[in-house]
Amino acid sequence: MTDTEISPSFNSLVSWLSSKEKDPKQWRIGTEHEKFIYTLDGLAPVKYEGDNGIEAILHYLSDAYNMTPIMEKGIYVALETNDGASISLEPGGQFELSGNIVKTLHHSCVETNKHLRQMLDVTSKLGLGMIGLGFHPTASREQINWMPKGRYKIMKNYMPKVGSLGLDMMLRTCTIQTNLDYQDEEDMRRKFKTSLAMQPIATALFANSPMKNGRLTNIQSNRALAWTDTDPDRCGAPECVFDSNFGYEQWIDYILDVPMYFIYRNGEYLDVAGKSFRRFMKSEYREEFFGHTASMSDFEDHITTVFPDVRLKGYLEMRGADGGPWSIICAVPALWVGLLYDSEALQKAEAIANQFSHKDVVNARISAAKDGLKGQIGSQNIHQVAKQLIEIAETGLKNRARMNKEGEDERTFLTPLKTIIDSGLTQSDIVRDLYHTEWNQDINKVYTYYKY
Repeated sequence: MTDTEISPSFNSLVSWLSSKEKDPKQWRIGTEHEKFIYTLDGLAPVKYEGDNGIEAILHYLSDAYNMTPIMEKGIYVALETNDGASISLEPGGQFELSGNIVKTLHHSCVETNKHLRQMLDVTSKLGLGMIGLGFHPTASREQINWMPKGRYKIMKNYMPKVGSLGLDMMLRTCTIQTNLDYQDEEDMRRKFKTSLAMQPIATALFANSPMKNGRLTNIQSNRALAWTDTDPDRCGAPECVFDSNFGYEQWIDYILDVPMYFIYRNGEYLDVAGKSFRRFMKSEYREEFFGHTASMSDFEDHITTVFPDVRLKGYLEMRGADGGPWSIICAVPALWVGLLYDSEALQKAEAIANQFSHKDVVNARISAAKDGLKGQIGSQNIHQVAKQLIEIAETGLKNRARMNKEGEDERTFLTPLKTIIDSGLTQSDIVRDLYHTEWNQDINKVYTYYKY
């Protein structure tokens, strides 16, 4: 954030990634999940301002639960909890919990439950509701209220230049994400390629956004579909990850080639959208960047503006799942911990992932978004691959043998996914059936069905 730091070099950025390696005994789990807030009176998106707006929610949580506000130009834009988590705002007012790093899925689920109970407290007092979906079911893009964060203004101006659905991604989508550690460069490479190749499977399993603009669509995940036309420079499945020589250097090369959005100086976001971070690191180009040169803080900001389906930023972030109901949130980290945090499971998952080329995965992203479990990856049916992965994840979680007080291991969190596999019905399929039967084609019934 200042020019007093030494400008990073390519080698120092590679070293930064290697410095984040962790012994397997120190591996942790981070879970992030987003939800839509709406008014009970009118089922409308919530504005930032007002007695029952987003700002009021932040102030209430800060006061009632001793959270520390994070300010931008004198207003609340995020909170830090007293137990290591944070609450932040997506561009359209989606509320996100970025969980603390915890040892087990049991801890992660306790944290999720605590957060949602606090959110139920404040929203009920303010006449608001919350739903877990991948895409806003009824509001148009124009009906969503932008949050007053400087970086979002820059992104809002840039997105339409590079894709037709980027503003939808920003304003109308919610996701559940999992953050996991790596031991060394080879472990990172294996986990990265395996998880990136398998993200379309997660998209299908967690598909939960068949509604858009107040209508039922024939799409399983409108959220995932939005990502396919957001910005090809920074989204999707980076081809470099499928290279046999992939490692820290290739990832840094990729990151440096992703166009920038902004630099942050003295409380202001400066618009440098489309410019090169490679040039930013060289002092001779400082006039292109308002007279500034890059710092490590700038790089850490820049890497947060890169949005592939799996992202490496000192840990691996899995980004392929739709937002969902309370009951399914803990299933997302359960899937990935089961697949990636046990050596036997990783070897089996890797063998499946290695069957598919980069092109197979690119095509599967669209197939999963449109057709869910009925989609294809390579020549294989996504439903069958998903079944194999859940069986492997069960093995991984059994081998981890992390018990709760009742003597249950972490496999219990896979139960919602086993139900989906056994029935062949995603959340999107269930909503579609309800729409035509119990809901009598009333799309607003979704607010009752999905209300936390």
